[in-house]
Amino acid sequence: MEGEPTSLRPSPLPATSPDDTELLDAYSRAVSGVVERAAPAVVSVEVQHRRRGGPGRGAQGHGSGFVFTPDGFILTNSHVAHGASKTDVAFADGRRLRAELVGDDPDTDLAVLRVDASSLLAVPLGDSGALRVGQVVIAIGNPLGFQSTVTAGVVSALGRSFRSVSGRLIDNVIQTDAALNPGNSGGPLLDSRGNVIGVNTAVILPAQGICFAVAVNTVKLLVGQLIAHGHVRRARIGVGGQNVSLPRLAVGAHRLIQPSGVLITTVESTSPADRAGLQAGDIIVAFDGQPVHSIDDLHRLLTGERIGTVTTITAVRKAERLELPITATETEKR
Repeated sequence: MEGEPTSLRPSPLPATSPDDTELLDAYSRAVSGVVERAAPAVVSVEVQHRRRGGPGRGAQGHGSGFVFTPDGFILTNSHVAHGASKTDVAFADGRRLRAELVGDDPDTDLAVLRVDASSLLAVPLGDSGALRVGQVVIAIGNPLGFQSTVTAGVVSALGRSFRSVSGRLIDNVIQTDAALNPGNSGGPLLDSRGNVIGVNTAVILPAQGICFAVAVNTVKLLVGQLIAHGHVRRARIGVGGQNVSLPRLAVGAHRLIQPSGVLITTVESTSPADRAGLQAGDIIVAFDGQPVHSIDDLHRLLTGERIGTVTTITAVRKAERLELPITATETEKR
């Protein structure tokens, strides 16, 4: 308007460059493509628990899950499915099927269900070891009963530890800012190619944008045992830890063949690790002579066959290399 002071005139919005528009369109296409492929395999898990002290309907709950084999195996969280007297799953196309609990592991908050169906669409399991902080991820689930809800974000951090409902630390957890809410538990966290790289398990309330998923490489280590035995028979040494890079001087001084190990953050009282003399701050670099690059390596070595067997654990404590005898015990069944 003529005569209007320049300071009162609205500033024009900056133009969006063609390059920016193409990038945004590519991002949208990537997220939409993942959702189109994966959403039909995501289910709502509805559970009912027996009423304590008498007949009648007990507490009800719900979560999410996803089909990972065409013959009806479904992954979800242990805290969703554990102890349920009745479990149903609802698919995005409206089908509802009764599910049975095949096996669950409260220590990693994972469970496997199965429905009597075949030729189901399944989502592929990816490789969480290839993840990078800042990478785009997509979560699909059923928060607060809103089925097939999609959120997107980035990997905020890797190698986190999170305490499961069993009281034990889940190591190698993925932190993401993809928005999750109650009911998302058990749903898939996917990369931009549509591969599952984590199982969503928890949110930190009242914080916003701090959400956690169990890494899919942990899932792949355990799912076979859950299907075959209904539980995971695993050895334990009683530590919590996270992946760390080793100082170059330590690698050279101790003639190590790997650049990383497992930093011990907690040692359980009277545990095998405690009795062996391990301390918080030590870095585990080998178990029974096998290099330990990461938490996944240690989990892989702590198999049922190690229970009750004396072996040697190798750790670095400051400038010292320790070779300590240790006898793993069996994790208690729950």
